[in-house]
Amino acid sequence: MSQLLLFAQARENVLVDDARGRIVYTPDFVSPEVARAWFDEVRDAVPWEAQRRWMYEREVDVPRLVGRFRLAPKTAHMPEAIRAAAQRVVTATGVAFTSVGLNFYRDGRDSVAPHNDDLDEIAAGSPIVLLSLGAPRRMTIRAKAAPRRVFHVDLAAGSLLLMSYETQIHYTHGVPKTNELVGPRISLAFRVRQ
Repeated sequence: MSQLLLFAQARENVLVDDARGRIVYTPDFVSPEVARAWFDEVRDAVPWEAQRRWMYEREVDVPRLVGRFRLAPKTAHMPEAIRAAAQRVVTATGVAFTSVGLNFYRDGRDSVAPHNDDLDEIAAGSPIVLLSLGAPRRMTIRAKAAPRRVFHVDLAAGSLLLMSYETQIHYTHGVPKTNELVGPRISLAFRVRQ
């Protein structure tokens, strides 16, 4: 499958490649200059939303800002940086992604709890691809069953993380809070929505 063979031109690190899925990290998918320009544009142009959701039997603030754009059919008011990023990701993976979800981690207090994506919302067999912009943040990826592998990946600006569909069955992923001084980060999560 083309989306699993990835980037001949970029240095990639294969973290997992077995019956439980494939996870590939490419630290230099786009240059630092491109990543910085895209970060600045996306940060300033997206209508970021603060959300609340039910967790732990009460309503809580989502600890990050979020946004979303449809890629197919194309959204009229999408920032050009998101269009350019989507085109580059689609070209590299061979996957016709239909949406991009955005997460804006303003500092170390913003996070996303360990989770797997809802398989009822994404097309069977399609990967999830995360493009990171801004300051590096650590993502923790954990196997749900033995062997209980754990990966800590520092997602650098301009990096790409591909997780095959199967990984959402066998692994969780999250960006934990940190007491370290970290700058703002934006994650563009490309999916094929049903």
